[in-house]
Amino acid sequence: MNKPVLTIVVPCYNEEEVLPETMKQLLHLLEQLIAEKLISRQSKLLFVDDGSKDQTWQLIYKASLQHETVKGVKLSSNVGHQNALLAGLFAAKSVSDCIVSIDADLQDDISIIREFVQKFHEGYEIVYGVRKKRNTDTFFKRYTAQGFYKLMKAMGVNVVYNHADYRLMSRRAVEELERFEEVNLFLRGIVPLLGFRSTVVYYDRKERLAGETKYPLKKMIAFALDGITSFSITPIRFISIIGFISFFVSLIFGMYFIFLKFTGHTQTGWTSLIMSIWLLGGLQLIAFGLIGEYIGKIYKETKRRPRYIVDIDLLNLPLRANHSSPMTEENMYVDVKRLFESN
Repeated sequence: MNKPVLTIVVPCYNEEEVLPETMKQLLHLLEQLIAEKLISRQSKLLFVDDGSKDQTWQLIYKASLQHETVKGVKLSSNVGHQNALLAGLFAAKSVSDCIVSIDADLQDDISIIREFVQKFHEGYEIVYGVRKKRNTDTFFKRYTAQGFYKLMKAMGVNVVYNHADYRLMSRRAVEELERFEEVNLFLRGIVPLLGFRSTVVYYDRKERLAGETKYPLKKMIAFALDGITSFSITPIRFISIIGFISFFVSLIFGMYFIFLKFTGHTQTGWTSLIMSIWLLGGLQLIAFGLIGEYIGKIYKETKRRPRYIVDIDLLNLPLRANHSSPMTEENMYVDVKRLFESN
């Protein structure tokens, strides 16, 4: 039986603090898997630089010169975690039998990649890494995250509970994923739609090794909103239901006040009037904002702009190990340009 070629895709954005240790641990893991004859010697690490402003790309480039196993893709600008992940998956699919995606912060337990590969050998084309518990999260993050998964399930979206973007996918699965052309891509909802044979592997999540999280509260809220509005029109239906309820309630109160008028019990109700205006005004603004969110997504889809632009792709471009020039940005581009011209 031929050993599969594995590529581990790692999206990176300003990860210079943690990247050296990440590379060291993942390289050691690949060596172990190769020694155990679970994967081919052609297997690779692919780091995707998502428009970092620190030394992330320089570290990736330098590692690619020192280790044949390490490759890099540099995007022309910051396009976000999901798009950077896609760039890595699509770049790796032509040279891989299976692809594992993992974040650069080493919070996900890399040792279970061995179980991922074993499940792939058993015939599974998608293997999800699922957290056993969320003890490392803050109280707020734990309950909001769990609430998000439950809300998605309630709205009919097929997501794997407590799964982020730590997974293995076969080449066929990634090829089918590439057929999903929408700009507003929520991978945690789309991957289950592929329908291929899948399973889960449970693990304990660790504390971040170094650096700061790239998902503060603002980004988490935006990510959750993207996921909800990309897969369900339930929020709009919910607003419609509230509208109908408000209409019928207003009819009931209208008849009640007419009754009071004819019985001579009416009196000035400034507070109730103001409260009604503010309540209905707030509901209208929420409804307009929600509808605007969907219209905005339609607007983005109709423009058909690329989700990312690759500046440099080292995966299919073997670099020279005897790089004698100083490690500067200018020399990196000159070296890559020469390689392109020679090929």
